[in-house]
Amino acid sequence: MSNNTDTVVANIAAPASAGVAPARPNFLAGMRWGDYLGVAPFLIFAVLFLIVPTLYLVVGAFVGRDGSLTLQNIVDLGTPQILNSFSISLRVSAASAILGSAFGLLIALALIRGQLPTAVRSAVMTFSGVASNFAGIPLAFAFIATLGRLGLITVVLRTAFGFDMYRAGFNILGFWGLTVTYCYFQIPLMILIIAPAIDGLKKEWNEAAATLGASNWQFWRFIGLPILWPNLLGTLSLLFANAFGAIATAYALTGSSLNIVPIVLYAQIRGDVLNNPGLGAALALAMIVITAVANVIYLVIRTRAERWLK
Repeated sequence: MSNNTDTVVANIAAPASAGVAPARPNFLAGMRWGDYLGVAPFLIFAVLFLIVPTLYLVVGAFVGRDGSLTLQNIVDLGTPQILNSFSISLRVSAASAILGSAFGLLIALALIRGQLPTAVRSAVMTFSGVASNFAGIPLAFAFIATLGRLGLITVVLRTAFGFDMYRAGFNILGFWGLTVTYCYFQIPLMILIIAPAIDGLKKEWNEAAATLGASNWQFWRFIGLPILWPNLLGTLSLLFANAFGAIATAYALTGSSLNIVPIVLYAQIRGDVLNNPGLGAALALAMIVITAVANVIYLVIRTRAERWLK
């Protein structure tokens, strides 16, 4: 009976569907315009303040003073003054990224894998969230008041211990002064980024290693650090990009005594040096390329590192 019923239904449905073209998928049917309206402010903001300025800089880097297309602005990036500014920026960024990664990793390990109370971890993570965004004039003033020639720590070391940092070669307005200042926001940023990766280390791995007779040092050497290594490299790249693009702190702290790329770019756009906006656009384009490469490296390494922590 069931076979006869299926045959009758098929015979009835066949003429009805004969000659009817299959329905085309309607991509707009499932579209929720409210979602696009919700994200519209972000898209408008990104276009106006990120995409359009970037395109303006890219075009301006190949426009001369007379408005004609030229490669001279790119060629001028090879002048000794600009090369020296790139050298200083790269060294400051690399030094602050390495120091920030090292100290941030140690602090994060002590907070998460150590025996510290939970309240200490919460306090440090909260402070890291605030300190990682603390920069500019307030940060520069804080370090001048602390490590300047008449700063608190400088005076205490000189009067109580007879040690003068500035006679020993330290200068808050120099390379190491700016590097130490950058570490104030680099270390908290490292803590915030590496903490989830450390949380992803399973306790079973440590217990298995201990069962096989491995010491705590052997666990970190052969298991812990190799697993965290991609995250460390990615975070190091991100910290480098973060320091390379910073200008407010450096300008407020050193002024023009330490010509890093952002300060040279700022002076060039204002017309204080050669009054060549095209050269300033070329400087900005070179900075965009360097920071973009650093961020791409971070994203690629971070994506591959997440596979280990799943």
